[in-house]
Amino acid sequence: MNKYYKQFLLDAERVSFDLKHRKTIKFNMSKYDAAVKNGFLRYIDKEKAKESTGYKKRRALKQLDKSLLQFEEKAIANGINVHWAIDRKEGLSIISNILREKDAKMVVKMKSMTTEEIELNDFIIEKGIDSVETDLGEFIVQVAGEKPYHIVTPAMHKSKKDVNELFARLFDMDENSTAEEMTEFVRKLLRKKFTSAEVGITGANFIIADIGGVAITENEGNGILSTSFPKTHIVIAGIEKIIPSLEDLGSFWPVLSAHGTGQSITVYNTIFTGSKRDNEQYGPEEMHVILLDNGRTDILNQEVQSDVLACIRCGACLNACPVYHNIGGYTYNNTYGGPIGSVISPFFNSFEKSAHLSYACTICGKCTEVCPQKIDIHVLLLHNRKEDIERFGKMRIFTLAMSFYKLFTLNVKLFDFGFIGIKNFFVKYFAKNIFGKKRSLAPFKTSFREQYINNKNLKKS
Repeated sequence: MNKYYKQFLLDAERVSFDLKHRKTIKFNMSKYDAAVKNGFLRYIDKEKAKESTGYKKRRALKQLDKSLLQFEEKAIANGINVHWAIDRKEGLSIISNILREKDAKMVVKMKSMTTEEIELNDFIIEKGIDSVETDLGEFIVQVAGEKPYHIVTPAMHKSKKDVNELFARLFDMDENSTAEEMTEFVRKLLRKKFTSAEVGITGANFIIADIGGVAITENEGNGILSTSFPKTHIVIAGIEKIIPSLEDLGSFWPVLSAHGTGQSITVYNTIFTGSKRDNEQYGPEEMHVILLDNGRTDILNQEVQSDVLACIRCGACLNACPVYHNIGGYTYNNTYGGPIGSVISPFFNSFEKSAHLSYACTICGKCTEVCPQKIDIHVLLLHNRKEDIERFGKMRIFTLAMSFYKLFTLNVKLFDFGFIGIKNFFVKYFAKNIFGKKRSLAPFKTSFREQYINNKNLKKS
């Protein structure tokens, strides 16, 4: 057990028994569940919609090299500067050069998990440049000195009272301010940032091959504002965000919104195909798209786990996962938490640092059930476990114990031999660490086989 796994277990235990945290998450998750249930009512056949988008995404991934080159060709024709970044270091270097060239003093940034992946905010601030998150949830966690807690809902772990206390401390607001008053305060503060920033940075929900465009979807309009006033627009997109054509958005956007927030369609949906034209009043004078690999090619080369690249980052698997509900987003200690993060993080951050996340799963299959792209997430986690064992081996004692377990469980009579005494002995002395300090397993009294035979005889009599 390495230090990363040990820290994970310590954090998981601490958060699991934090009653305030559990109450907040339970409340926020219940709101999501109700919204999503209502959002699905628009579909006559939800599974068909999932199959359709899943097929289109995988079709683009199977010819990823061609799709990306097609995007590059079309984007350049649209006047977009296209850059390729093999990893975090290269991506940050490209951004640094652009910021230096534009003599940027302030950057406004739309919510983007890809920028979190390369730790862009910290990098920009270290350069002496002000970097401001403009999504309300992202703004809250940024001023609190935290990272996003959830892929879609960055401040899910905070109650209204938590935000009240934060804003009272940082901005001298009344602790009894309403949610509307706090939102209005942030809106006014950000307006000044939008109009004075030299550079706006966004992610991409989709990059569209056939038109060389970038599509973003949002509820607050901060993405549009981040690209309307600054003279330079930078897009950072993972290479897996590719979809074949503009027509595909008609099915992708509703599926994403239904699973992500329960909406029929997200409030603002925008397609960028370059900087502003001569006849346009607003918009950037220059647009850059950075196509980021950062481990995605490694995933693509996996025979089984490559299917995870079909993910559209809706966050549905996090909201369905019983483990995520209990241990929270920060315990994963990675950009992407929950089931989907547990699959991809070992490829992004190395198996040594993140392989243990693949074991933070009950294999209940709920993540697979809710996935809009029909990715068998829980199966991919099993393959990660297999790869972890193949890479780092396993303890001989564990291997020996599993051999004995297999021998006993495959032989009913052997399994039942000395049932009570042997099993209670193992549960008492060897299973206590598995169940934890706060739980215990009742002692065995009789075997299932014996109970079954007795019940069968009773029915006959």
